[in-house]
Amino acid sequence: MTTANTVARTPPSQGLYEFPDPPARAPDAMTSFNHLNVTGSAHHLLQHLGNPDTTLVAGEHYLSPEPTRNMEGLRYPDLLVAFDVNPAAYYRSNAYVISEQGKPPDFVLEIASRSTGRADIRAKRDDYAALGISEYWRFDETGRYHGARLAGDRLADGVYVPIPIAELAADIRQGYSAALNLNLRWERGQLGWYDPATELHILTYDDQRAQVARERAARRQAEARVRELEEELQRLRNG
Repeated sequence: MTTANTVARTPPSQGLYEFPDPPARAPDAMTSFNHLNVTGSAHHLLQHLGNPDTTLVAGEHYLSPEPTRNMEGLRYPDLLVAFDVNPAAYYRSNAYVISEQGKPPDFVLEIASRSTGRADIRAKRDDYAALGISEYWRFDETGRYHGARLAGDRLADGVYVPIPIAELAADIRQGYSAALNLNLRWERGQLGWYDPATELHILTYDDQRAQVARERAARRQAEARVRELEEELQRLRNG
């Protein structure tokens, strides 16, 4: 039995068609790379969500209802998140194929640019709702191309309903993603992921480096203390 958010998986015996890479993005659309890759945002998200064998955090590859050789009209979102899926099949197909994965992605995010802004808020919104994607978010560094710095929609009875966005300060906007159980935040033009339980940002590269530095310092202190004790013991033996 299938529902609006689940479809039968393609049996492995049918084989998997490998999709081509999406077309090169316009230069102004590289904002997605800046916000998701340069900052490590997508990596931080995957580390926080865990279970990389069944959780997919990826983007910039085709999203298709089924295997096809016709790429016309297919979207390739900046970021998608899907739980309880087969990430290996995604990379093998070079695409997220809903019939292969058995369900649509749980979350999709588009980063605004001059060349994509209008489609992000209109055509893509309609397309993602039709595919049954639970949440669709838009992030706009300036607010110029989406008309809002941060916006999200949640699927209800096949229709997207806007997710409330709070203005925490003049330069901070925040909304809650039930799909990820995280707060998305626009803060001074940067994208952030915040744990609603702690109100802290999820671990970042800087946090990880600081943690490694603390562990190394603690290990050096422990080793120095061992050497001091060994030297003291040797003095007692010689005394």
